[in-house]
Amino acid sequence: MYKYFPHTEDDLQAMMEKVGVKNLDELYAQIPEHIRFKGDYELPRAASELEVRQVFEELGNKNKQLTCYAGMGVYDHYTPSVIPNLLQRSEFLTSYTPYQAEISQGTLHYIFEYQSMMTQLTGMDISNASMYDGTTACAEAMMMAVAAGKKVNKVLVTGCMNPLTYEVLKTYALHRNIEIEVLPIRDGITSLDDVKAALAQGGVAGVIVQQPNVYGIVEDFTGFAEACHEQKALFIMDSVAADLAVLKTPGEWGADIAVGDGQSLGIPMQFGGPYVGYMCCTEKLIRKMPGRIVGMTQDNRGQRAFVLTLQAREQHIRRQKATSNICSNQSLMALWVTVYLSLMGKEGLKEAAQLSYAGAHYLCDELLKTGHFTLAFDKPFFNEFYVKYDGDANALYNRMIDVGIMGGVRLEEGFLFAVTEKRTKKEIDNLVKIAAL
Repeated sequence: MYKYFPHTEDDLQAMMEKVGVKNLDELYAQIPEHIRFKGDYELPRAASELEVRQVFEELGNKNKQLTCYAGMGVYDHYTPSVIPNLLQRSEFLTSYTPYQAEISQGTLHYIFEYQSMMTQLTGMDISNASMYDGTTACAEAMMMAVAAGKKVNKVLVTGCMNPLTYEVLKTYALHRNIEIEVLPIRDGITSLDDVKAALAQGGVAGVIVQQPNVYGIVEDFTGFAEACHEQKALFIMDSVAADLAVLKTPGEWGADIAVGDGQSLGIPMQFGGPYVGYMCCTEKLIRKMPGRIVGMTQDNRGQRAFVLTLQAREQHIRRQKATSNICSNQSLMALWVTVYLSLMGKEGLKEAAQLSYAGAHYLCDELLKTGHFTLAFDKPFFNEFYVKYDGDANALYNRMIDVGIMGGVRLEEGFLFAVTEKRTKKEIDNLVKIAAL
């Protein structure tokens, strides 16, 4: 009778007898009549597999494939075809968070490899088993700083922060009695003098900066870590993961916590997710780190084994005292990043980053030659830059869309363009040709 329901009529009757009702109508008697649905469901007619495929193909054809120059946290990097093929294996795609560690050795092994690779990429001591995305990872770092600082609840945030990340920070801070103070923007960057002045006021748990910042500028954070530590505050860096292949790492800058999104490590843009947030920290903060950590040990036969380790019991028992209540992680996207990093290797990561850098600087130079664009800030940038436009920016943006180009991210006075290793010289020249009209 119920093709997809596991319960038989005998099961239903036994249940109703147990709760003391005679039939299903009596079971639902407390639901008011005026809110009960009495019509027929608007379900499509039955269709064959071929017809269903045709419907979805027609829907898919409505999508317009654009050459993407948009960034601001999400980038159109190349995805090796082997990755989605491996991740579609049932033992990866259908597995859940490893509650029973002894029978989850495969999952724990690749999480351990992910952690090892992320600590190398960030120059930090410890990595957790990934977060949901970069914005929530940054918010978790904010709460981690407050928990580590105990009687302080203020966090300084650079004004050069991605606005989407900032909105998530505000949401997390709202009901946790965390005060966020935004540092002013000085010619497109964060001023060390402003940081020192704000720290001197006292009560600061941490300082959050972004590298590269929202304008694509690579900032010089010399002295930031020292200034924070003098006032017993944590220094937190939010970075684009792929850029760390060639940029100075958070560990080299003296950061206490490194966070960001791993989407740039081969994860497709795919309409906004799912992505993967990374979080790394110094060893002394390991007990305050949210989420899970996988460690390597030996079993009673002397064989290598992987285990969930250093779990704060507060996450599971005394939840009100926990830094965070995040504890569930299927980590499929962490596996994606692990396979990508394994395939690319150190030299492959550097080459992709260098191609992105070269493409962005070529595009910038060519746009400036048109006479219609000027750099908003005369500062070093990596693969993303903000230019002002002297014409109707909305009209130009729509004109680029009409010819199949996603022309960056529209900002108030112009465009934020991002270039990855996927963009060819021919594609860049085509964009410049349209922009020069």
